[in-house]
Amino acid sequence: MSKKQVILGAQFPGVNNFTVWSDPAAGSQIAFSSFRHFAETVVRGRFDFIFLAEGLRVREQKGRFHELDVAGRPNTLAILTALSAITRHVGLIGTLTTTFNEPYPLARQLATLDILSGGRSGWNMVTSPGAFTGANFRRGDHLPFAERYERAREFLEAARRIWAEGDFAVRSKHVDIAGRTALSPLPQGAPVIAQAGDSDTGRELAAAQADLIYSRHGTLEDGQAFYRDVKGRLAQYGRHPDELKILPGAAFVLGDSEQHAQERLAAIRLQQVSPRNAIVFLEQVWNRDLSAYDPDGPLPEVDPDVSQQAISQGRAARYDHRLETARAWREIAERDRLSIRQLIIRVTARQHFVGTPETVAREINRYVQSDAADGFVFAPHLTPTGFDEFVEKVVPYLQEWGVFRQDYEHPTLRGNLGLRTGGHGERRRLAQEKQPAPSE
Repeated sequence: MSKKQVILGAQFPGVNNFTVWSDPAAGSQIAFSSFRHFAETVVRGRFDFIFLAEGLRVREQKGRFHELDVAGRPNTLAILTALSAITRHVGLIGTLTTTFNEPYPLARQLATLDILSGGRSGWNMVTSPGAFTGANFRRGDHLPFAERYERAREFLEAARRIWAEGDFAVRSKHVDIAGRTALSPLPQGAPVIAQAGDSDTGRELAAAQADLIYSRHGTLEDGQAFYRDVKGRLAQYGRHPDELKILPGAAFVLGDSEQHAQERLAAIRLQQVSPRNAIVFLEQVWNRDLSAYDPDGPLPEVDPDVSQQAISQGRAARYDHRLETARAWREIAERDRLSIRQLIIRVTARQHFVGTPETVAREINRYVQSDAADGFVFAPHLTPTGFDEFVEKVVPYLQEWGVFRQDYEHPTLRGNLGLRTGGHGERRRLAQEKQPAPSE
């Protein structure tokens, strides 16, 4: 039985809460020199794609900027277009919202990136909640959760028609457009579609429409359960399981020995969760001003305030059930005698591969061969040099074991991911949708 090939994506750190800007080795998150170094490194490592998140408005908490979040980031499509000029083969995936964009201009911009890059474009399709973010746009409304996904489905269907057809017309609840595109056929038929959603609605949307889905399941068992669930949904849409790649987000810490790697991880986590940041995280669940509490002391005795608007603005809700989350956190803190900061370090931990380069490579491969993932989207804690060590020390093991490419084999992102070209398949599918339903 042939071995599965590992997919590797590289997230440029930026809109997140894990980048350590205070580290002396940290560089700019907006200078093009940083993007260039990052891109050149992951191309040297033969990564499948570069991934950029995007924040539409600076996140705030109690009216102040979040400590670790980026205060500014150039436009995602502009960055990826610039990187397309200095790279070959590596994919370029950007996060772009369906809530505050319109189908035709966004489809045209993504098509332009695909043409200029020779077929390497990708779109991480997301929805955006809240009038707080919407205030930066012409609409400050707030779509309910179900309607955001409904709009996303209709938006993507419209974009697919624009990419696949010269003339297009879409009439639906959220989209009402008709026209003719001046675009030439796209090198890979259509941009690769990525989607991040762990809810049942998000999983169903990915099964029906996406080429990639990001997940956040840390253990092998949880990853396998997610993998089985999502892959098992594809058949009802006439899709093969290989047509959707599952890529959890993850981080890595390397060391000369297992002990050294664990010591480095502990030091990084202390940087990521500073005393002040520990309180900021806790406030997101308690929904109260907790600035008077000692980060090295116990959890507040008071319960979360569920009666008021969230004090954290500009981010998707991470904790939908505040009282239940607080109750679970109390049990952990009391059982293991953890301070606020120690608790937050534990409960906010991302999936980490920690150890020597060979150990990390073996663990990555174990997840993939065990069908807990098809690969990973890694994000380092440093910009822009965070992948230097990984490329030099981890990738060679994967290549030696025959589970990762020695060189790129295809010019397009779809080709390197093992996905079929979007164009002809899209035209057939859209043509079938236009045919009248058989009479009963």
